[in-house]
Amino acid sequence: MSEKEFVEQEEIFSQVLRAGRRTYFFDVRETKAGDYYLTITESKKFTHDDGSFHYKKHKIYLYKEDFDAFKEMLNSSTDFIINEKGEEVISERHQKDFHKAKVEENGEVIENNTTESFTDISFEDI
Repeated sequence: MSEKEFVEQEEIFSQVLRAGRRTYFFDVRETKAGDYYLTITESKKFTHDDGSFHYKKHKIYLYKEDFDAFKEMLNSSTDFIINEKGEEVISERHQKDFHKAKVEENGEVIENNTTESFTDISFEDI
């Protein structure tokens, strides 16, 4: 690879956001014409049963002429989510032991706690 080709592929500015199994890379790169553009890469780690792993990557190329519309759509979408669902992260729904809450007819939420219905069994009883 020539020095010129290497420079064209070089990142001008880079930031990394780690979020659980996902990592987001925000990289400013240079076009052949000498202008800058942004790549946003999502990298997600997958682990196989044998302990080995691989990454799946998805990349978005964003050019200056699209920045204003992209920011407007991103802000509009994130504002909608916050206004509709609030800022609280409902992460327990992604946990393996999550159980949906029961809703009674009057609309009250009762936690569905499976440990309350568990009966201790002694091996002597068997």
